[in-house]
Amino acid sequence: MNQKFARRIQGWSLIGVFSLLLVACGGNDDKKDEGQQAPPPKQAQVQTLKPFDLEMDKTYPAMVRSDRSVDIIARVDGTLEQQHYRAGDIVQKGDILFTIEKDTYQAAVAQAQADLQSARASANEAQRDYERYQRLYQNGSISQQQRDQALSQRDTSRAAVAQSQAALKSARIDLDYTDVKAPVTGQVSLNEVNVGNYVARQTELAEVTPVDPLEVRFSLPQDDAFALRRQRHMEDAPKVGVELDFPYGQDSATTDTSLEGDLDFLGDRVDESTSTVQSRAVFENPQNLFLPGQFVRVKLKNLMRFHVLAVPEVAVTEGLKGPQIFVLNDNNEAESRFVTMGEQARGWVILTEGIAPGDRVIVSNLGGISGGNKIDPQPFDGNTDETPGDPSGKDGGSASNMPGQSTGVSGDSDQTSADERSSNH
Repeated sequence: MNQKFARRIQGWSLIGVFSLLLVACGGNDDKKDEGQQAPPPKQAQVQTLKPFDLEMDKTYPAMVRSDRSVDIIARVDGTLEQQHYRAGDIVQKGDILFTIEKDTYQAAVAQAQADLQSARASANEAQRDYERYQRLYQNGSISQQQRDQALSQRDTSRAAVAQSQAALKSARIDLDYTDVKAPVTGQVSLNEVNVGNYVARQTELAEVTPVDPLEVRFSLPQDDAFALRRQRHMEDAPKVGVELDFPYGQDSATTDTSLEGDLDFLGDRVDESTSTVQSRAVFENPQNLFLPGQFVRVKLKNLMRFHVLAVPEVAVTEGLKGPQIFVLNDNNEAESRFVTMGEQARGWVILTEGIAPGDRVIVSNLGGISGGNKIDPQPFDGNTDETPGDPSGKDGGSASNMPGQSTGVSGDSDQTSADERSSNH
């Protein structure tokens, strides 16, 4: 009996131990569940939205033009005797490009000079005759008719001198035209007529195209044109820079594949068919890198967008229904919100729908945040890099602030808008 009782006691003891173990395990699970239900708030940088002015760079397709290209034509008839350039040379205004035979025109100049001398001799004789007839008329030795005939002869001879002078000038001009000169500085094309051929007047011989400076015309969307016109009338607004880029410059061994220029024309009307405004920029091209007819890109730098709501690009993620951001509610809980994206510039994206001034947008540590998470909001450091620093915001001193503002706690900031700048003027 004692042995049976002892075995029963041992069985009850084992059952008790197992029960205690199960209770202990169950208690730990409950504690874990309690811990999962109340995790600590996650730190993230938060930007409080306020309208501000955003600078951006915009690029437009364009074609290089040179409206000063000149066709080189023969001004006189004759045999083409010499070509004084090599195709592709940069020639200066006044350089001789071709020579047409001169013999005929030199002879014409000599003939005109002789005709002028003869006319002057006749004029001198007519002048002396008139003076003699005038004295005889005053003495009553001849009639008035005879005196008038002498006067007419003198005037006719003077006219002949003027005619001979004009003929000599014309002959010299024709002789000068036998040296075909460059009317502008630029790059000369291939010759259209070979040396030794007879050319008639108005025969095209070549073309000279100025390549420095160059002109580029392009079309601005009317919204960009409006913003640019407004910006140019604001005294403290940044100057809009213009850069000309060759689309395939990265494939070239040449490192200098861009030019800096000036925007010298902004149209005063909108094309109704395209809703664009014609613009023009001029670029110095000292290395002759760009040539007329090339397709290029024109970049306007520091073009302003006024009074916009914008967030860093990293704050916008792709949701099931499109772009979305996370905003904080009054309880500092993350909520997803779908937005409509506008233009992007320098790490920022303008949002046109889905947000309002005062919204608090989460701009860092987005990979570990989902809807409903408690957030410990930290100051937004202004860094718009795709790989932001410490979400606590402690590394914000090395980052650039938002355009036109200085940041504060939870993204609160003092921003300067175009309306405020305009009111100061």
